[in-house]
Amino acid sequence: MAWTWVVLTAITVGAWWLAPAHFTDTVYASTSITALVLALTFVKARLIIRNFMEVKTGPRWLKRSTDAWLGLLLVTVFVIYLI
Repeated sequence: MAWTWVVLTAITVGAWWLAPAHFTDTVYASTSITALVLALTFVKARLIIRNFMEVKTGPRWLKRSTDAWLGLLLVTVFVIYLI
């Protein structure tokens, strides 16, 4: 479980580093950066659900339904961002 903390911390630092304010003085909306951060969010949330909520030892239907729910949630957030 310690490796999970390392990966979660690395993803958090990486997502923070992707913020446009680190490169320019003005902050602007970037669709590609938003998509990348949402993909990193999917990985983080999946690690948390699987490793800390004990879904990895659960039945296959639970693993698939949590992945589907998470994917649907993040796609919905991205679509709302695009609108």
